[in-house]
Amino acid sequence: MSGEPGGPEDRLRRFATIWSRAIYPVTATSLTRPEFEEELVPVVRRLRAALAARSLDGAEARAVGAALIDAHCTDPEALSRTLDVVDAYLVLYCGEEARTAEREDDLRARCARIQHAVAAGFAAALRERTLAEQEAISRAALNARSVVAEALHASEARFRAVFHGAAIGIGIADLDGTVLEVNDALVRMFGGGEGLLRGRNVAEWTHPEDAPQVWHLYNELVRGEREHYRVEKAFYRPDGTALWTNLTVSLLRDKDGVPQYQLALMEDTTERRLLNLRLRYEATHDALTGLPNRTLFFERLEKVLGAGEGMRFGLCYLDLDGFKTINDSLGHAVGDRLLVEVADRLQACATARGEMVARLGGDEFVALTTGKDTEAEVDELAGRIMSALATPIRIDGRELTVRGSIGIVEGPAGERSPAEVLRSADITMYRAKSAGGNRYELADPEADARAITRHGLTTALPAALDRGEFFIEYQPLVHLGDGSVRGAEALVRWLHPQHGVLGPDRFIPLAEHTGLIVPLGRWVLEESVRQARVWQERHADAGPLRINVNLSPMQLTHPGLVSDTVDILERAGLAPGALCLEVTESALIGADDDLLKPLRRLSEMGVDIALDDFGTGYSNLANLRRLPVNVLKLDRSFTQGMQQYPADPVDLKIVEGIVSLAHSLNLAVTVEGVETGAQAEQLKQLGCDTAQGWYYARPGPPDRLHELALADATG
Repeated sequence: MSGEPGGPEDRLRRFATIWSRAIYPVTATSLTRPEFEEELVPVVRRLRAALAARSLDGAEARAVGAALIDAHCTDPEALSRTLDVVDAYLVLYCGEEARTAEREDDLRARCARIQHAVAAGFAAALRERTLAEQEAISRAALNARSVVAEALHASEARFRAVFHGAAIGIGIADLDGTVLEVNDALVRMFGGGEGLLRGRNVAEWTHPEDAPQVWHLYNELVRGEREHYRVEKAFYRPDGTALWTNLTVSLLRDKDGVPQYQLALMEDTTERRLLNLRLRYEATHDALTGLPNRTLFFERLEKVLGAGEGMRFGLCYLDLDGFKTINDSLGHAVGDRLLVEVADRLQACATARGEMVARLGGDEFVALTTGKDTEAEVDELAGRIMSALATPIRIDGRELTVRGSIGIVEGPAGERSPAEVLRSADITMYRAKSAGGNRYELADPEADARAITRHGLTTALPAALDRGEFFIEYQPLVHLGDGSVRGAEALVRWLHPQHGVLGPDRFIPLAEHTGLIVPLGRWVLEESVRQARVWQERHADAGPLRINVNLSPMQLTHPGLVSDTVDILERAGLAPGALCLEVTESALIGADDDLLKPLRRLSEMGVDIALDDFGTGYSNLANLRRLPVNVLKLDRSFTQGMQQYPADPVDLKIVEGIVSLAHSLNLAVTVEGVETGAQAEQLKQLGCDTAQGWYYARPGPPDRLHELALADATG
């Protein structure tokens, strides 16, 4: 086949490859070299046909030269390289195999004539192309002169059409500032006639709200130091109203680059500016009261706190007391009207220079004062606010009494961020509310730190339980008759990563507030019961030890209390009689049967119930008969008078009466806070059953309790 290696077609393509590589570098073409090679293949076929013909066809060879021009090979170097390739390779790759010396000489002679014909065709085609290009350039030059004349006329007409028909205002002035031309849009923007603008000097159009750089930029432009500038600028209209514009001024130079005129383009932005001002007002003011809102207040506070040295600030953070009750009982419409009246009164309290009132949201307001000496000013401001709220507000025939709690923060600017100031004021306001409300308190850094720490503990509580940061210490319960250890009270501790070991008074109220007290209390019960079972297994000879576990009021109302307790006891293998659940007296004051039902079920199972902190509440002693209680735990306040000898006779009578009453009801009596031997001896004489306190042992690890029990048993 012709396409097989070494065949005629293969040799033809090899020649095309050599040719393309030789002339491609001097060819003005956008084709790649392989693409250019494909363009040469038909031309090579013509060369091969001319070489193989009986008689040389000069026209065919000249056509090859013309084809090079068509392929953009117009560089003379391309012709030179082509002739070299034809001379060296045409006979080799495109001539038939010469069998005789005469045939070889004939092909070589024909190749030479082909080269001459290719060169002639190349030169003729190049000449024709050059003449055609010269003629085209000549025609283009003639047409251009005609077009330029027409374009100048059309350009002038278009400029006039654009100048007078443009939607934006256009004005032209000389370098002295005298207005030479104005268009219709500019006349409409200013109002009045064209004569009011033409001939005026630009320097007359000053406005009080001009930015300082406006005229500096203008002077640079007319001196030729800048080409243009863009600013927002206001102008006075003939009627005295303000025209706000986006103004662009450009310098016009002549053909030699010399400054000649100034061109002003003005876009009327008056309505857009008014709309933006309105939107800005709505975004920074409370829709109900019209007072500045949180956004504007923070902007103002940030500016005040960033003021120079010597400036101070005072902030009053107000929250209305009992406002939710008004909303819930009288409706939100009445509540809104109340807020509007409160806002008006607050606004009347802050009229001095540097004072501001804002509504942060809901029933929370702030008042800010600034100056050199704000310590006295902020106190006076808070006093005016409290006085303004003292007068009842009449709404729909009702007189509503308004009370408020205020937190005050005062200090030098530049020391705290707005968020820190507001947080301190918020904490202080809640301190005033906790103290009964209708008052104001001054910020206290130590109180702020405690509140922030309390918040941090509240946030960390859930993860602390998951990470196992809680542990239990045990304080022995000692029998006053023989001094033996009868059990222990489980006291939970928190090993905090930053604050160290925390007692229950630091985190139990937080756990109750967040609801975490239920899983935490279950964990304490589970760990304590497990520990009690360990004591029984390891130290059976020491006798049964009872474990006391505290229950919070929230745990009492949890529906899983009984089932959880039964499950924990059964899994640990501990008898119900070895467990005593302590409930504070305040949790059971006025308790109904539904609340007492879980305690009764546990008591019926054999679990002891102790009434903790007895004597601190206001329960009727007769109620003891209806409570499922086995033990009374006297509060330490009853035994403090027994630390010295002789003991307070009033305390002795009270404790003696309580013990007598408890024993008559078949209740055991445990005393807390025993710290001296005199107390212990006196309580023993009064008939108390068990006691606990530092006199016997402080709370500690479970192993120490057994050591104490052995010491007492052998002592």
